Amino acid sequence: MSSEGTTDAAVLEQLRQRSADPRRRILFTGATVVTMDPRLGVLADADLLVEGETIRAVGPGLDRDGAVVVDAAGTILAPGFVDTHRHAWETQLRRIMPDVDDLAGYVMATLAGYAPVYRPEDMYTGTKLAALTAIDSGITCMLDFSHNSRTPEHSDAAVQALADTRIRGVHAAMGPHFGDWDRQWPGDLFRLKEKYFAGDDQLLTLRLAALATDEIAGPALAYGPELARTARDLGIGVSVDAVFGASSSRAVLDWERDGLLGPDVTLIHATGLTPGAWRAIGETGTTIALAPTSDAQIGLETAIPAVDEALAAGVRPGLSIDVEVALVSDMFTQMRTLHAIQRMRAANAVHGTGREPVRITTRDVLDFATLQGARTNGLDGVTGSLTPGKKADLLVIRAEDLNNMPLNDPVGTVVLGSDARNISAVLVNGEPRKWNGRVLDVDLPALRDEVHASREYVLGTTAA
Repeated sequence: MSSEGTTDAAVLEQLRQRSADPRRRILFTGATVVTMDPRLGVLADADLLVEGETIRAVGPGLDRDGAVVVDAAGTILAPGFVDTHRHAWETQLRRIMPDVDDLAGYVMATLAGYAPVYRPEDMYTGTKLAALTAIDSGITCMLDFSHNSRTPEHSDAAVQALADTRIRGVHAAMGPHFGDWDRQWPGDLFRLKEKYFAGDDQLLTLRLAALATDEIAGPALAYGPELARTARDLGIGVSVDAVFGASSSRAVLDWERDGLLGPDVTLIHATGLTPGAWRAIGETGTTIALAPTSDAQIGLETAIPAVDEALAAGVRPGLSIDVEVALVSDMFTQMRTLHAIQRMRAANAVHGTGREPVRITTRDVLDFATLQGARTNGLDGVTGSLTPGKKADLLVIRAEDLNNMPLNDPVGTVVLGSDARNISAVLVNGEPRKWNGRVLDVDLPALRDEVHASREYVLGTTAA
């Protein structure tokens, strides 16, 4: 039995009544569908059919039989955004240092100062808050670069937070930079995989996280043959943070020589790398996670997001949030920041020469924030585009809201016009996680109390 409606409470109730049905059908009708699938493009006045966890069809006039029908006229359907790198455990300290001037300032205040006093319950609270905030702003897949894994219990808490929020979560585990810890990493990854990541078709996936060099925290955390062997024994990918400048460039060439690069390896930031390092990255198919606001605002190496270098090497990067202690939480800002910085640089480089600047487009940055982010996280066969057969991770964006009307260019509206207030609904794996503009299954007063209590403990204990 089908029914008509919008993303209101009555439709949500129908969906929840049928949530146990693995073949439950949801039909979004009359939308502008930005598929981010190069073969499908943008479809005007089209339908999208979800069956269970999966997108079954996209196109006009789809069969309504047995579906809960959502009238999506006046909206844009788009893939959920993919965050390729966020240190989620820090979130109860968000914007505590908004004007931090360099990497050392962040490292000493956060990783040397606050991180050592975190309990497992603080890991849980920070990670949960980050994941719920991600869902609210349209991020359906988030890689949590969890580099405060002091004990097995700290890791368990971070993974459980991802599971409880029902985001498509990637837990990338790394040992802490400073302070006392159990030295259980990376060996504990084998336990984590068996306990939480045994299935091939699930919301959560596991990666090994590491640093590029030993300059910040010593050799134990630096990517190299031993950590690469651990990842390969586990059959998981690797995310490498703090990839900056000359020392990281030398490390990249060492990894190339040792056969440690490839599509299952992600290098984060990649600012100030040498041409030789970029050649190695491009030739091995290694992926790149850019952090546009982090590079520019904190001033990491050159402070210029390395999008031109990545594209010149044949790499289409993913985008990421990085650290909420100093930065914004949403992907809209990452897209706009990268779009503006690259186009500014392109125009400036040819000013007065008569040459045409080589500019990226709004479609480029939306591709980075969706399909390329999924590829960077090793999940492009699962999410990142509204392709039939992929999991139903999608956004319903109101295109006729005050700040978006009238709809002229759908991609431009998503990238340059929209923000979290325009997201009417978010589905992750076919399940509504935000509906009628509200994140579901969150006791906000209780969460607020939990977040404040954790923050006061961390700040009070650090000060002591």
